Amino acid sequence: MTSFPPHLLEGYRTFTSQRLPTEQTRYRELSERGQFPAVMVIGCCDSRVSPEVIFDAGPGELFVMRNIANLVPVYQPDGGAHGVSAALEYAVSVLRVKHIVVLGHAQCGGIRAFIDDIEPLSPGDFIGKWMAMFIKPGEQIEQRDHESMQDFTTRIEKAAVFRSLENLMTFPFVESLVERGELRLHGAYFGVAEGSLSVLDQQAKEFRRVGEST
Repeated sequence: MTSFPPHLLEGYRTFTSQRLPTEQTRYRELSERGQFPAVMVIGCCDSRVSPEVIFDAGPGELFVMRNIANLVPVYQPDGGAHGVSAALEYAVSVLRVKHIVVLGHAQCGGIRAFIDDIEPLSPGDFIGKWMAMFIKPGEQIEQRDHESMQDFTTRIEKAAVFRSLENLMTFPFVESLVERGELRLHGAYFGVAEGSLSVLDQQAKEFRRVGEST
């Protein structure tokens, strides 16, 4: 195991000596009974934005799907391989989660790449093609007059949450449960530098910072 990252092994040793003893019973129950999380979180791959850390969640509490820029594609049953859609289907149809939270964040690299419209990083341009589904055909997203680049970036980062929530409703098994009140969709935005969390007020269509107006 000489090539395995040493800090991960050290972290595991800390886990087994400190956290595991206090949660051993919980892990055994999860092993025997399976998982029954009430919440699914769709977040970004960004290493600074861990849903389990942000929400101080224990084992078995969150079903987490992470991808570049926390995007949800539209429902597309075309026979292709769709990782986000598969995770969503499992969470809703098998685990029967009651809440889905789309968690956006500041300084998102995927959003920045989309805004900067950089040259493809590789012949496959996986990032560019992934981010392309963020906008609808014919839609244009541009910086507004007198809008700083920081404000523009923040606006688009939050717009990605709105778009993912919108796309979630294109899935029939999501739409039906939402309409029956058996599933609720939520948006949230994490400020990396200050560790702030803003939750989407769906009626006002505005993000409100937790601790100030919630």
